[in-house]
Amino acid sequence: MEVLLDYILTPQLFILILVVILLKSSIKFVPQNRAYLVERFGKYQSTKEAGLNFIVPFIDRIAADRSLKEQAVDVPEQSAITKDNISLHVDGVLYFRVLDPYKATYGVDDYVFAVTQLAQTTMRSELGKMELDKTFEERDQLNTNIVTSINDASGPWGIQVLRYEIKDIVPPNSVMEAMEAQMKAERVKRAQILESEGDRQAAINRAEGAKQSVVLAAEADKAEQVLKAEGEAQAILAVAEAQAEALRKVGEAADTEEGQKAIQLDLATKAIEAKQAIAKESSIVLLPDGNTEAASLVTQAMAIINKMNNKD
Repeated sequence: MEVLLDYILTPQLFILILVVILLKSSIKFVPQNRAYLVERFGKYQSTKEAGLNFIVPFIDRIAADRSLKEQAVDVPEQSAITKDNISLHVDGVLYFRVLDPYKATYGVDDYVFAVTQLAQTTMRSELGKMELDKTFEERDQLNTNIVTSINDASGPWGIQVLRYEIKDIVPPNSVMEAMEAQMKAERVKRAQILESEGDRQAAINRAEGAKQSVVLAAEADKAEQVLKAEGEAQAILAVAEAQAEALRKVGEAADTEEGQKAIQLDLATKAIEAKQAIAKESSIVLLPDGNTEAASLVTQAMAIINKMNNKD
């Protein structure tokens, strides 16, 4: 037992233990997206980034461990007054990351608390520049203005604000009731406008239909008259051609001896019929002096025909 204790308490063992302790104290493994700030005798010495790093044991110490990842911080609900003097309750979420670990450590005591308070004050300031309706319509622009204002103020802290999102904007109950009434009135107005537009379009469609009906009826009547006129013209032309053909054939027949006799007979027959008609219509009938009146009429007619033929 004494031999074992003497072996354990040998100087070599103490030296070995001391070396292990020194190596463990001097070797530092920094995780990815983190930064260690090292102080030597209470003064900033260096910033150790991700990977294997060495420090001087008992002289250097890790003063701060800063995450370089993007962080999300809930901005508590707060009261703000708009440009038209409406009190709102607003909350949001702030997204930021540490760009300079040195400034984030030595430029401000608590950079998370500082940037959160800055977001609240900036949000109240930006809401005070806008009317109530604009806060709902231009929420994206409001978020952008808040981010720009925070970045301008947080530069000395080594913080970059990436974006700010407003979660809820809660106006007073009276304003909510007024907004609901306004929305209801707007919906009624849009419904009435749509209904009137529908009536107007229906009237236009009916008028267009009546117009088209009148136009089509006129075109149909016009086409009917044209077709009727064309039919009458063709009928007249056919009758004229038939009469011309008949006259041509009569003329050809009259140029023969048999035709001359037929003409004489026809003329005599017509003369007798004319006499009979005159006798029926008149109460007084004048008889000719001779019995050859019909023959003389036929002779005169034939003389006229012969004279015309000779001229031709």
